[in-house]
Amino acid sequence: MTKDEKSLLLYFETRAVDYEGKVDTCKMNSDDMKIAKMWNETGFVRFGRIAFNDITRINRIAAVTHWCELSEEAWKAAHSLRKKRAERGLKNRTWNRTEEL
Repeated sequence: MTKDEKSLLLYFETRAVDYEGKVDTCKMNSDDMKIAKMWNETGFVRFGRIAFNDITRINRIAAVTHWCELSEEAWKAAHSLRKKRAERGLKNRTWNRTEEL
């Protein structure tokens, strides 16, 4: 998986968990859109447009117009990526636990 694919997968995982699967495409670039469409075709992550009448505005300019659903394989990959990110963060932490003092 490329760096861009990993980043997009973690973005989709966050949107699936915290935003009912609604995706803010303003946070995506053209490469992300290509990856999302490819994943939709393969079934790795389902991605598409929200029905017009169900689109909600996030501010006066932008609206959330797309959705995503992760496959079981995508959930496993996202979990693995999150775990590795957490391990890197803890390994590089700049603070002490009280018991380490």
